[in-house]
Amino acid sequence: MAYDENTAARVRKLLAGQRFVVEKKMMGGLCFMVNNTMCCTVSGRGGMLIRVGPAAHAHMLQEPHTSPMEMRGRIMTGFVRVAPEGYQGDAALKTWVKRGLDFVGTMPAKTAGRKAAPRKAASAPSKRAAKAKAPPRGRGQTGPRR
Repeated sequence: MAYDENTAARVRKLLAGQRFVVEKKMMGGLCFMVNNTMCCTVSGRGGMLIRVGPAAHAHMLQEPHTSPMEMRGRIMTGFVRVAPEGYQGDAALKTWVKRGLDFVGTMPAKTAGRKAAPRKAASAPSKRAAKAKAPPRGRGQTGPRR
């Protein structure tokens, strides 16, 4: 199921004045990233996912038309799913997007395209490691005796 293009356009309009907004297709919908951090998603399964943070999660679930975000049988604390009825009006949509922005604003900015740190090249073994691998002196040495 494709995400709702109309809702995506409405969210895009709300985020137009915001800096560092990027749209990415992920999780079956269209995700709006702010400072390389997920803010909200127009879901392909209907509704929206809003990132509210773990502290506000329980409180946001008391709002009408919300449910926990579940992924592979696990509740994703810090995210709520909002049914389309919960953001039909422009004011309601603005409130939900603002909640996502408010939480993302508390997080440090990430750099784009985080990559794994390069592994250190195999260096010469340390003295301790070399000593552990060396055979004991005087015994266990093979070869001709003198």
